[in-house]
Amino acid sequence: MRAILQRVTSASVISDGVPTGAIEKGLLILFGVEVGDTMEELQWLVRKIAGLRIFSDAEGLMNLDLADVGGRCLVISQFTLLASTKKGKRPSYIRSARPEEAIPFYEIFVKTLAAQTNTEVATGVFGADMQVSLVNDGPVTITIDTRLKE
Repeated sequence: MRAILQRVTSASVISDGVPTGAIEKGLLILFGVEVGDTMEELQWLVRKIAGLRIFSDAEGLMNLDLADVGGRCLVISQFTLLASTKKGKRPSYIRSARPEEAIPFYEIFVKTLAAQTNTEVATGVFGADMQVSLVNDGPVTITIDTRLKE
């Protein structure tokens, strides 16, 4: 699994002209599932995200996690996170899990993240064409790859 976390002051998503999710302070999470990903990796990723101290404290240091600041998450499915650009000019998405494998992981990720952070998690629409808006705070953008554990 691969996730891109963006610390935001606000973020929203529209699918087919309909707003489907919005948050104020928190994390916009772009989430991609790779062929062969496991539930253990999903659990590790959720724990890592929930515990990341990337929000500023009173002194302006990144010492606080999502719960400390009362933040929320907006999760957007994004198979293009697993693109390979090694050959040619057209990215290959062969490492991205097919929807029948990825959708259950996406749904469990959202549900587990909500439980771990004790907050409602907003979402886009899996596999849909979406327009995502955000105000990146910092900017702070972090990539997490469960295969690399970083």
